[in-house]
Amino acid sequence: MELGVLVYRLYRALTYGVSPLINLHIRWRRLRGLEHLRRWPERFGRPSELRPPGSLVWFHAVSLGEGMAAIPVIRRCNEMKPDMTILMTTTTVSAFEVIKNQLPIGVLHQFAPLDTPMAIDRFLGHWKPNAIIIMENELWPNLIMCAAELLIPLALLNARMSTKSYKRWSSPLFLPLVSLLLSKFSLIAPLSSLQGIHFQLLQAPPFVINYSGDLKYVVNKSHVSNETTESIRDIKAELSEMKVWIASSLHRGEEEVILGVHNMLLQSHPDSVVILVPRHPHHGQQIAQELRKDGQSVALRSQNEKFTPKKTNIYVVDTLGELREFYRVASIAVIGGSFSPELTGHNMSEAAAAGCAVITGCHVGHFSHMVKAMQQSNPLSVTQVSTKAELREAVDLLLSQPEILKAHQRASKEVYESLSSCIISNMWNLLNRHIFREK
Repeated sequence: MELGVLVYRLYRALTYGVSPLINLHIRWRRLRGLEHLRRWPERFGRPSELRPPGSLVWFHAVSLGEGMAAIPVIRRCNEMKPDMTILMTTTTVSAFEVIKNQLPIGVLHQFAPLDTPMAIDRFLGHWKPNAIIIMENELWPNLIMCAAELLIPLALLNARMSTKSYKRWSSPLFLPLVSLLLSKFSLIAPLSSLQGIHFQLLQAPPFVINYSGDLKYVVNKSHVSNETTESIRDIKAELSEMKVWIASSLHRGEEEVILGVHNMLLQSHPDSVVILVPRHPHHGQQIAQELRKDGQSVALRSQNEKFTPKKTNIYVVDTLGELREFYRVASIAVIGGSFSPELTGHNMSEAAAAGCAVITGCHVGHFSHMVKAMQQSNPLSVTQVSTKAELREAVDLLLSQPEILKAHQRASKEVYESLSSCIISNMWNLLNRHIFREK
């Protein structure tokens, strides 16, 4: 532990020394639109709101995926402890734009402070949280050690580490530090039993590791506007006579795989339509622009462009926060982020909850436990493919055989409902016992 303290002190000194450079970096990101135009000082721990009186719990999530996983827990805390203020922080602007419409009334939002001594001290000094709940894999030394010094209980929910992160943290240089950091947590709730073993091997205290299920199985209630709901309902009606499949959370380059498959499918299924949902909206606009250069007819969601049956067979969704609604338009969902070795997959539970037949690539990273659990429950719930040819065959089979398609749709929905039950209740009980310290 003494070596861990030494490594932490070196880290603290380093982050203190480079703080002026980090300040310039954040200002540069602001100019590029990567930080909030007005609220970027929050990244340095400067609050934009007053702290309400009474107890306050701080939930921290980096980006959209982690934030969406935290929201059901936030809702339960809000219901069970109505007198407690909840503060949520996120890092990315895109996460904030979606999550701000999902948070219960009264929940505060700030952008997360950088892990520099001054930013963390300023943030904790203002908000004075009674507990800190961190989502997934955010092990920031200054935050954790400063909270521990102030005797603030810490929880790590849906705790996970990628293979790369695990190898780095378990190296002789970093193991003393991560062991020190993990010793400060009152609760670590891993998203799988394998992840729990990883944290044990990193010397987390065994009594704080408690498994309650993967929060990413829990699908949030939709909070899109009535206008948006009606608009998507109109699109579904327009496509009612077409064979619709959706490719979601696409990373750059994956659209080439999907469009290649789509062009081949059109030969046998001229009435098929593919909905492309890139990970980032500007990527969707670039895809539409390139397709139009090639003379193809594309409808772009952000422009409210009308779908023309028998002419347009590609619909590009370049908006945020609407994916769950578009899953209801399609019968088949291909989950992106899984068709390149550099990628690690994306959450497939929303597609399963909507009753889509689910297909994913083989590069699923920490979602491999989700694929395994779903396939063990029912092999039809998720189809995993390795090549573009296999993807084409899988989609072609489902489009060609309505009974097989219905069997896959039914399997994915039933497995989702089975795996998602009781997760929030289990998580609340763990928080109540280990963080809020109530029997």
